[in-house]
Amino acid sequence: MPPKSLINESIGALPRPAPELPTHVLAMFSLKGKTASITGSSQGIGYAVAEAYAQAGANIAIWYNSTPADDKAQALSEKYGIVCRAYKCAVDDSKQVEATIKQQVADFGRIDIFVANAGVAWTAGSMLDVEGDDDWHKVMNLDVNSVYYCAKAIGKVFREQSKGSFIITASMSGHIVNVPQLQAPYNAAKAACLHLSKSLAVEWAGFARVNSVSPGYIETALAEFAESSLKEKWWQLIPMGRSALPEELVGAYLYLASDASTYTTGSDIRVDGGYTVV
Repeated sequence: MPPKSLINESIGALPRPAPELPTHVLAMFSLKGKTASITGSSQGIGYAVAEAYAQAGANIAIWYNSTPADDKAQALSEKYGIVCRAYKCAVDDSKQVEATIKQQVADFGRIDIFVANAGVAWTAGSMLDVEGDDDWHKVMNLDVNSVYYCAKAIGKVFREQSKGSFIITASMSGHIVNVPQLQAPYNAAKAACLHLSKSLAVEWAGFARVNSVSPGYIETALAEFAESSLKEKWWQLIPMGRSALPEELVGAYLYLASDASTYTTGSDIRVDGGYTVV
């Protein structure tokens, strides 16, 4: 890495101006007038984040692929008095991702917050016992490549706007090797997300912030592969002794999306019940 004195060489005069912030702390968490785009938001963590952002006043772009979300978008619009639209997109297709983001910018005028949340679990067990490479490519395409595609497209939007917050859903599995399930490809994918987040935070420091959230075991469809006997083993390893509700994650995402975090970039917030502490 070059000396830090060289990082800002091409940015211009330093110091950069500080933002104008609300005088009340609760107002700093408001997303009123902003637009948030969230991949994988027709259910699970993504939908919980979408609803939280809507409650905070943001207009919402919901992404889905196999689970239609038009009814959910309409429900959020009516319930919270915001504009919410659903977009069908295969996030592992770079052209679809780029086209979807362009359409969202055209529909909403701008995108202030982007959450790269879509992903898939590894459930095939030991790599050595898996036939072929399809499972590996599926995890890498949905958990890593899709984040890259989203970053490349939305980063250009943020650079043009001179402002934006990009949030990646990583995982505690990017920090440690959780047991007893065998999931080396998933762990590697989420570790890649963490380092991509930090790297982009440096690259985009002149116009946008980049951070990540690392959930632990969450009660969503992504964890449905685990039988109760496996979950009981998980709970024994979690200091808080249970899995989380999706709603217990949204505070971290709201902080990173809001003006409360204007000096936070390159950071990761672990919401794992203490799993990675011990």
